[in-house]
Amino acid sequence: MSRKRSDYRSTFYSRIENFVNGKEEFLLYKPSGNTEARQLEALEEELTEAADLLDKREAQQRLQDSTEPLDFLKKFHRLYGIIAAIICLTMMILLMSAVSWLPRFGNPSNPANNEVIKRYIEKGQEETGAVNIVTGLILNYRGFDTMGETHVLFIAASCVMILLLIAEGEEKKSSYAFDRYMEPKNDIIIQKAANFIVPVVFVFGIYVILNGHLSPGGGFSGGAIIGAGMIIHVSAFGFKKTGRFFNEHVYKVGKVSALCFYVCCLSYYFYMGAHGYDNHIPLGTPGNILSSGLILFINMFVGTEVACTMYAFYALFRKGGL
Repeated sequence: MSRKRSDYRSTFYSRIENFVNGKEEFLLYKPSGNTEARQLEALEEELTEAADLLDKREAQQRLQDSTEPLDFLKKFHRLYGIIAAIICLTMMILLMSAVSWLPRFGNPSNPANNEVIKRYIEKGQEETGAVNIVTGLILNYRGFDTMGETHVLFIAASCVMILLLIAEGEEKKSSYAFDRYMEPKNDIIIQKAANFIVPVVFVFGIYVILNGHLSPGGGFSGGAIIGAGMIIHVSAFGFKKTGRFFNEHVYKVGKVSALCFYVCCLSYYFYMGAHGYDNHIPLGTPGNILSSGLILFINMFVGTEVACTMYAFYALFRKGGL
């Protein structure tokens, strides 16, 4: 039994066991001149060469894996530049072609000097039902331009959200905590002032929106007032309390719904006008709140869009979320 134990201690596996247990330094072979030692030495050299070859292949594979995304990015940026140049040249050609068909500046027969202005002033109230000629012009005669401006607000808010919105999870929770840590907490003066100011601001903004077709005002100015009121509220009470009545879900539903309804209203105007049909929407009595056809509702949609955009910009730049 003792002989077998002594033979095991001289084996290769015994030296591995002792090395793992920290009893001796590991050597693949014992220095000696016998045949077994030379075989072990040759085996060690072969293992070293194999390890070096494996390391080289692994390094080459890593280099190849790291260069493939770079090659893809280079191709993508090159293709992106070509497509951008083609789009810019196409837009330049279309715009220059459109400009070449415009009437010459200062020509007495141009519509800008007679027909358009005269039509706006003399027929504006009769055709739009709006006492405020500017509102009738913006939301009726030039409704297509205003729809483009509203889409610009929507796209701008979407781009800022893509760049600054923090994903769900611990990072978003920490942003809330950091926001309330950096801002003044429970400031009684600010909160008491906000309790009085915010309702007044909201009521005034709603009045400006609903009264836009009767007096100076409208969706853009009223929406800006309501957005300012929401910013005052969140500055005084924080996002947690503001989120009880205006959170990310309410923002998305309100913003998208307002834009869709606005597009539907103007599309109806465009379709009926392009075919010379009567739109069959009563204009009401000029001066009444329920008058001017769809202008009242369009003002409401535009005001919602502007208010949501203002609040979204403030919330995203402040804490990366709504």
